[in-house]
Amino acid sequence: MADRKDKIWSEQDIAAVLSVASTEIQLALILALWSGQRQGDLLRLPWSAYDSPYIRLRQSKGGRRVAMPAGAPLRALLDATERRGPLVLTNTLGRLWTSDGFRTSWGKACDRAGISGLTFHDLRGTAVVRLAVAGATVPQIAAVTGHSLKDVEAILDAHYLGRDIQLAEAAVLKLEARTKL
Repeated sequence: MADRKDKIWSEQDIAAVLSVASTEIQLALILALWSGQRQGDLLRLPWSAYDSPYIRLRQSKGGRRVAMPAGAPLRALLDATERRGPLVLTNTLGRLWTSDGFRTSWGKACDRAGISGLTFHDLRGTAVVRLAVAGATVPQIAAVTGHSLKDVEAILDAHYLGRDIQLAEAAVLKLEARTKL
């Protein structure tokens, strides 16, 4: 499997897909961005796993249990979404997604948005980076995404954070707040 640690969705990439995608694909995108979960786990996520404000699930890879608060944008979207079946993510006909069907619809939305070189799975790493830029610690990020501490640290290695101006700006603001010189 190829190393995708340097594949991060930018805000422009996210906005581009949101502007052309169906509401079903938009929900999948926002759910992935705010949860950092794998496509397969999201496609199997039952509504019973969402008890506002929390999402609780068992990851298929490794069986790790994850309980995370749903951020306000995700919570608002979930609360406004019609429950058309037992699972959160359904296709435009209200039926459960197959992996192939989802990949096809996702790919078409990305094509319409002009996105290439990024995958749905890259949203998992993007979620880690977004949390870090927001000031979350490695253990806090791992608690949300279900990654091991080691995996979070690897994702946040120089591939991402060494080049992230937002992180540098946040660090300088923290320093300015604590020192006069």
